[in-house]
Amino acid sequence: MPGHTENEITIAAPFDLVWDMTNDLDRWPQLFSEYASCEVLSREGDTVTFRLTMHPDENGKVWSWVSERTADREKHIVRARRVETGPFAFMDIVWEYEETPAGTRMHWTQDFAMKPEAPVDDAGMTDIINRNSPIQLALIRDRVEAACTTA
Repeated sequence: MPGHTENEITIAAPFDLVWDMTNDLDRWPQLFSEYASCEVLSREGDTVTFRLTMHPDENGKVWSWVSERTADREKHIVRARRVETGPFAFMDIVWEYEETPAGTRMHWTQDFAMKPEAPVDDAGMTDIINRNSPIQLALIRDRVEAACTTA
């Protein structure tokens, strides 16, 4: 059974600010704590191909991969997939944004499968994602809300 995760957070900020900040790939290293760099490789319409590089893990290993991300502002949705899959057989991510009375709800859905030779299996990666996503979502919330109060 492939891996599947869903995580979400509500950010006390207007949709436009949340959308703009979370889709500004050049600033992802300042938005996420796990990324050392984000290099945009190409832009074609609403689709961006980019390389993400993480900070070294506890063993000193630096993970890097290329993803493709297509944003549909009108529908409040972003679809992404890994192009260089690394230890994943595939990795698809959907970001959904919803305007609510409390702010903007951001919902992440990740569907994936690990390769047999990967350091963890699907269940192990599900646990890793479900531990890390709330941390990253809280950082994003805090950083967007801080930008909202200074704007």
